[in-house]
Amino acid sequence: MGTGFLGNNVITQVGIVVRDIEKSSREFFGMHVPAWVQTDAMDKAQTRFRGAPTPGRAKLAFMHFGSIDIELIEPDPHPNTWREHLDARGEGVHHLAFVVDGMADRVRALEAHGHPLQQKGKE
Repeated sequence: MGTGFLGNNVITQVGIVVRDIEKSSREFFGMHVPAWVQTDAMDKAQTRFRGAPTPGRAKLAFMHFGSIDIELIEPDPHPNTWREHLDARGEGVHHLAFVVDGMADRVRALEAHGHPLQQKGKE
């Protein structure tokens, strides 16, 4: 199988949007409930959603399974890609993550093909 447009076909993370991270952590992970962390505030993360600054944040919980991570995401009410997904589609898979070399080049190529960057923040 080829490496595709992103240059890699290995999934490293499944991101799942949830309404209640503590409840969902218990349901997904049972006895081993990981502690959640909150994404940085807008001033530190320099978060942008659809090209505009946003105070949108989320609670995140991670569980590691060998070479793949499950990420639970509970968005706050401010504009962000997670909130948009939760409001439009409900709980469920939000994204798959891959290791990508040359991210800026890949983003430009995707934008050139009609897939604009929806959200970004400082890493």
